Amino acid sequence: MTQRLNHMQLVPELTSKLTELTFAVKKGEVEVSTLALVEIRSSQLNGCAFCLDMHVKQAKIHRERELRLHHVAIWRESTLFNDRERAALEWTEALTRLSPEGVSDEVYEKVREQFSEKEIVELTYMVMVINAWNRASIAFRSVPGSADKAFGLDKANLN
Repeated sequence: MTQRLNHMQLVPELTSKLTELTFAVKKGEVEVSTLALVEIRSSQLNGCAFCLDMHVKQAKIHRERELRLHHVAIWRESTLFNDRERAALEWTEALTRLSPEGVSDEVYEKVREQFSEKEIVELTYMVMVINAWNRASIAFRSVPGSADKAFGLDKANLN
């Protein structure tokens, strides 16, 4: 697969704004490890190879257990995630694959049981941000691993 455009280089001011929003969300109250699961799951659902590759490598650098990374796709059946992470993953799925009815009260209540109101907003913004990155990377066919050195992802040792 050949990259169509390098959207990050062509409009660095927009890339900068989306990057700024990404980092602002990550400075919030929701654990970075939970946000990483959100990024991975959304990227899986959207079929975004570039982002999935990137976020798995970032998670490895931040010492996420390898088996948990493999289990993100099967989180409902896995015993490796706590209730808070499960709620975040379910919220991610509901927002990434919006149904015509929107997000159900049942899913919302599960999230409310695990997260404060502020954290729910932060979690929602993370889902919004990763979906934006996914859409740009898919549209322009960003090549997985092509930015590893620039983003320091070669430190994950996942060649």
